[in-house]
Amino acid sequence: MQAIVISAHGGPEVLTVTELPDPVPAEGEVLIRVRAFGLNHAEAYMRSGAWGQVADVPGIECAGLVEADPSGRLPVGTKVVAILGGMGRTRNGSYAELVTVPAANVVAVRSQLPWGDLAAVPEVYATAFSALHGNLALQPGQTLLVRGATSSLGQAAVNLAVQHGASVIATTRNPARAALPKDLGADEILIDDGRLAAEVQLRGIVVDAVLDIVGNSVLRDSLAAVRPRGRVCQVGFLGGFAPVPAFDPITDLPSGVQLSFFGSAFVLGTPAFPLTDVPLDAIYAQVEAGLLRARPTQVFRFEEIVEAHRVMETGEALGKMVVVLD
Repeated sequence: MQAIVISAHGGPEVLTVTELPDPVPAEGEVLIRVRAFGLNHAEAYMRSGAWGQVADVPGIECAGLVEADPSGRLPVGTKVVAILGGMGRTRNGSYAELVTVPAANVVAVRSQLPWGDLAAVPEVYATAFSALHGNLALQPGQTLLVRGATSSLGQAAVNLAVQHGASVIATTRNPARAALPKDLGADEILIDDGRLAAEVQLRGIVVDAVLDIVGNSVLRDSLAAVRPRGRVCQVGFLGGFAPVPAFDPITDLPSGVQLSFFGSAFVLGTPAFPLTDVPLDAIYAQVEAGLLRARPTQVFRFEEIVEAHRVMETGEALGKMVVVLD
């Protein structure tokens, strides 16, 4: 099979299309013929070496057809999406014509959306849904602050929260992109200069929950922006991986505020966080109906992977990008 491998840690140019032996599924695994895969910042971190030693073939999600399932649960030819399960980290991932995935991380889908559209949903929507409904327990009528709302994950969160009946305040660091979350239904857009708490208080906005995709660099500010007994969930590191310096719960964590982290790469598909908790078929139905704007902003071919990673790193895509195999 053809696969895209990380030839060495570095920039997009280290991604190389090469021939590898076809993988063989073990018990508890499913072999998938990949028809499309989504592009994620996690894969850029893996490629650059920021996450240490990882698998040769990156890729944490895909859409495709079942090629073999030793358990017999999924017939050959079943349309599926696969998310995480160690793909790209501890096992070769989805940047390939074939991939083996733990069965718990494979879900059959009924949607008739094209392959590229199917691949644009799994990782960001599963993560956003789990964080909003699990960690934040978001309720209709509550006010949610999405920090990093123009990222693909941020857009998914805005989409889902608006459909759930929440009032959404979206942030971006780039004023030129302020219209994007507004078009998704956000009620208000704030330009994030790292000091949102003061802005929220000045405007008299009561924030019930914060979904923080920017991460450690603004964590203290996110905690100060939420109401007493509110919730903050961190799901990303757009602001970098440096730890919060000298974090002290006594002074930095307001009394009653609940802080949590959702690391989809490590838990989705495990018994505690089964993929059956994420209503992917319902999400795809909302995409088909136009209720969720989840279609990819750019589609690349397999051999265009270097350019795709370059675009992802520059932030030019303004949304989810996918690669579709011929």
